[in-house]
Amino acid sequence: MSIEVTIRHMKVPKAIQSYVTDKMEALSESFPRIEHIHVILDHEKRSNVAEIVVKARNHIHIEAEESSENLRAAIDVATEKAERQLRKLRDKVQDHRPRAARKNGDLIETVVEEEFEGGVL
Repeated sequence: MSIEVTIRHMKVPKAIQSYVTDKMEALSESFPRIEHIHVILDHEKRSNVAEIVVKARNHIHIEAEESSENLRAAIDVATEKAERQLRKLRDKVQDHRPRAARKNGDLIETVVEEEFEGGVL
């Protein structure tokens, strides 16, 4: 898993860069399917923009962007957005069941046919 940090139109101290890599490592530990994370930090007019692009297995591509006057706040909110999207996608995949096994959202127990002397029950 690789983490890439790109900084545009400003200078960022090493403390912020290490903060970003720590946040992204925590994100990748929560979601082990992540293959690449690209964080873009930018300065536009009077606000700082943090954009996170996550690529994972099975063609999963997630983007989250936030702008704020405080760079750390923008990074935190963008990370929360990306985490929310990943969690929603993971839950969607885990909750997937065939239509035949569902009825109004509840799982139907299937009846197993048992053989006995007179035929099939």
